[in-house]
Amino acid sequence: MLQLNELQKTFFAGTLNEVAALRGVSLQIEEGSFVTVIGTNGSGKSTLLNAVAGSFYVDRGAISIAGQDVTKWPEHRRAAMIGRVFQNPFSGTAPTMTVAENLALAARRGLGRGLGTLLPARLHNELRDRVATLNMQLEMRMNNPIGTLSGGQRQALTLLMATWRRPELLLLDEHTAALDPKSADQIVRLTEQIVSEHRLTTLMVTHSMQQAATLGDRIVMMNKGSVLADYSGATRRHLRAEDLVRRFDEIRRDEQLDASAAEVLRANYV
Repeated sequence: MLQLNELQKTFFAGTLNEVAALRGVSLQIEEGSFVTVIGTNGSGKSTLLNAVAGSFYVDRGAISIAGQDVTKWPEHRRAAMIGRVFQNPFSGTAPTMTVAENLALAARRGLGRGLGTLLPARLHNELRDRVATLNMQLEMRMNNPIGTLSGGQRQALTLLMATWRRPELLLLDEHTAALDPKSADQIVRLTEQIVSEHRLTTLMVTHSMQQAATLGDRIVMMNKGSVLADYSGATRRHLRAEDLVRRFDEIRRDEQLDASAAEVLRANYV
C-alpha cells in the first residue's frame, strides 16, 4: 500500500550544517497495517513522515501510495490521499471557525467547496452524530470556535477530521506529545478505535515507548537516517516498552564507544 524505495534526503548539502536525514530508507507497508516509527532526536523519523506527506521532495528514491507514484507530487496533491494529525493540537484547523464548519470542510475534502451551502441541516445533523461518538460532549459545542477548545478536545476533533473520508494513508506526527497525560491517554484510545474500525493504513511517529509497545502491529526503529530494526509478527507482539528502552540504551552506548574510539585514533594519528 505504501512503498518507500531507497529514500535519501540531505539538508544544507555542501555546507558546514549538512545533515544526511535519510540514508536509503526502504519500507513496504501493507494495507490496513499500523506501523509505529520510533527513534531518538535526529534519527530521521519525522523527516520520513514529512517526506511521505510531501513537505519536501526527496533527493533520491521513490514513494508510492495505493499504487500511485507520488514522488514528484506536491503536498497539496498528496493531501487528497492522506489524513494527517500534527503534534500541535492547534495545527490543521481554522481556529476562528466553528467546530461544525471545520468538520464540514473535512467532510468535503476533495469535493467542491462553497461556504454558502457548507452546512445544510442534513450535514449538520451528520456532523453532530459523528462528534457524539467521541464521548466528549462536544456535540453540544458545534457552534463554538474550535480555537476555544482544550488541546485534547481539539486533537480529538482533528483526528476525526483527518479520517472523515477514510484516507488511503493516515499520518500521526507525535500527535499526543503536546498533551497532558490524561488527554494523551484519551487520544491514544480514540486512535485505536478509529484505526481499527476503519482498518486504516497508519504510519505513526512517537517518542513514547509505551505507545510504541501497545499501538499497532509493527515497530520500525530508526537511527541516523536509517532503519535500524523492523519488528513485526510474533517478535512485535512480545515486545514491551522496557525492551525498546533497553535497545535505545544499547545504541547510545555503542555510539559513545564509537566516539571514544575515534578520539583515540585521532590522538594516535597526531
